[in-house]
Amino acid sequence: MPTILVVNVNTTASMTDAIAASARAAARPGTEVVALTPRVGAESCEGNFESYFAALAVMNEVVAYDGPFDAVVQAGFGEHGREGLQELLEVPVVDITEAAGHVASLLGHRYSVVTTLDRAVPLIEDRLLLAGLDRRCASVRSSGLSVLELEEDPERAVKVIVAEAQRAVQDDKAEVICLGCGGMAGLDEAVHAATGVPVVDGVAAAVQLAESLVALGLSTSKVRTYAPPRPKRLTGWPLQP
Repeated sequence: MPTILVVNVNTTASMTDAIAASARAAARPGTEVVALTPRVGAESCEGNFESYFAALAVMNEVVAYDGPFDAVVQAGFGEHGREGLQELLEVPVVDITEAAGHVASLLGHRYSVVTTLDRAVPLIEDRLLLAGLDRRCASVRSSGLSVLELEEDPERAVKVIVAEAQRAVQDDKAEVICLGCGGMAGLDEAVHAATGVPVVDGVAAAVQLAESLVALGLSTSKVRTYAPPRPKRLTGWPLQP
């Protein structure tokens, strides 16, 4: 059975634990989920600087991992770095943003994403555009909560996220909701109960897509875009512990 690395994009260990729990709940019996927390980076990713920093940190964490693995899940919604991992690795790499969008597109005509702060909205929109998933996206809605607030006040977080999901269904005509943050893992049941529509947890979707790619014997094409980096001197890489 496969081993899947699930990499948090921030340095908050408790969030890694929540992501890992969601990943393991979604995984098939026998699949091993190994959750990684970057040793460098921001405690939460809420903007371009922190996202690019996270991309470097995630790549470094995966390269430093010394055990065998069959696939990687990048557990950051709208974050940079998936392409770099695909160049570095021979195994499948699945980003939770794209996994959520792909799965949601199979479940309804249009979907909406409910995320954290408003400043995260453009990053998610850009990631969906790059993946070719933007035409099926009805909206990307901000809950107004920071990533860390999701953990600090879970009860309030659920209420605010549910309210935005309801607006997405009623006002934007969304037929599916995607949870737009790795830290929202596990909230799908509450949102579904309030909206009556399918709710996609990107972590769960990414894990099952990764398992399917491994089972099919498929991985990233290496003939052009994601060919391995050309051999050359890299100053300061990998990062020092």
